[in-house]
This record gives sequence, C-alpha cells and structure tokens, in this order.
Amino acid sequence: MDVTIRALGEPGDLGWVVQAHGEVYANEFGWGTAFEALVARIVADYAGSHDPQREAAWIAEADGRRVGCVFCVDGGAAEGGTGGGTGGGTDGGTAQLRILLVHPDARGSGLGGRLVDRCLEFAEQAGYSRMRLWTNDPLVAARHIYLKRGFQLVAEEKHQSFGAELVGQTYERELTPIRS
Repeated sequence: MDVTIRALGEPGDLGWVVQAHGEVYANEFGWGTAFEALVARIVADYAGSHDPQREAAWIAEADGRRVGCVFCVDGGAAEGGTGGGTGGGTDGGTAQLRILLVHPDARGSGLGGRLVDRCLEFAEQAGYSRMRLWTNDPLVAARHIYLKRGFQLVAEEKHQSFGAELVGQTYERELTPIRS
C-alpha cells in the first residue's frame, strides 16, 4: 500500500476526520456520539482559528482515499482531555498531539508512527519545548507508538465517557525546539 501524508486542507478533510473517528471508535470500542462530538469540537476549533505557524494537521491517503490523520495544536489552546500547558513564553511552550487515527484498512503499515513523527517534527520546528497528549487505556496500539517515540506516562484518571468506563492517560515528552 502506497501511503502519502499531506497537509489537511482539501474539501472534505474536516468532515472525514469527524466521521472516521465516529465510525471507527463506535465499531471498535462501542463509543457513542459524545466522542464524535468531542472530535467535531476539536476540528471546528482548529478550522476556525488555528495559527499556521504553531499548529498543523495532516491527512494520510492511500490510493486517493483518506486513511489517517493527526493534529498538532498549541497545548495552551487545546480543549478536552487535559488541555492546559503554556502556549508561549520563553520555554517555547507545550504542543498537544490530538486525534491521531489510522483507519483499520491501513493498519500494520507503520502509518501511525509516520503521522506521530510528522507531528513531532512540526512541533520542534515551531519552537515547542515539549509535547503532551491525552488518550484512553483501550488504545493499546497508539500507546505503543507513543512509548516507542519517548513519551512517558505522567498521569492517569478513571472516568466515565463516551458510554464506557475508561482510564484517561496523559503522556509527555521533551522536544528540541528548532529556532530559525
């Protein structure tokens, strides 16, 4: 499978991110529309007011079909999950990796790692000094990708969300900001 990663921005990209998350997570984990609504808010916030110097998103395509995505946003601007972080300041602040998804048709190809690597590279080039992400315990494959790239678990909390009992997990890793 020949997969390319491009910047999010073509008509249909935003809607695909929301729809794919809703369908995949419902099929695999039984999560309800509250999860899809969370993704829709993240996507709408990004589309409405992201700073292209500090925030970016990517779509993966195979044979002209969308099969994955990831977003990198300012950790001070992110909602949901842990949010928080500092958006600026002298230390470069915290970037947040959000809504990583690899469609089941493209799994096992290393695409998830490639998407996370793209996000990390962008965050360093944008001058961030650390990256944070929030995930949930059933997402074992994603956790493996994060750990392999040096993320460390910094917090866990049980919660009831999306129609399921979950353990939310916050991961972080330091970055080496590239200053131009």
